[in-house]
Amino acid sequence: MQIEKYDFGKIEVDGKKYNHDVIISKSGVDLWWRPNSHWVGISDLGEIIERQPKTVIFGMGYSGVMEVSQEAKEYLEKLGMQVIIEPTKKACEIFNKLFSEKENVIAALHLTC
Repeated sequence: MQIEKYDFGKIEVDGKKYNHDVIISKSGVDLWWRPNSHWVGISDLGEIIERQPKTVIFGMGYSGVMEVSQEAKEYLEKLGMQVIIEPTKKACEIFNKLFSEKENVIAALHLTC
């Protein structure tokens, strides 16, 4: 799994293009829908928790507008997951590095804002 390109509102992963927020893991790419696309709460973590990653990388958008609630971050940490929160471009770089090192990692990426 490799993130090949990211720009405002679009991402390319393994040759496929997406223009919606995504979750990327070793099992593939899934669209990531939340009632409030600029905020992540505990109720938005179901798909992430099910996959039991070692590391969760949140991409906060092109300009870093999306927020991960402190409660959501602490919840994942209590489950033993490392949480990294960065603007999406940086999050993509970190994901590619950790994934290439065979780490069990998930990227939850907001593509706009």
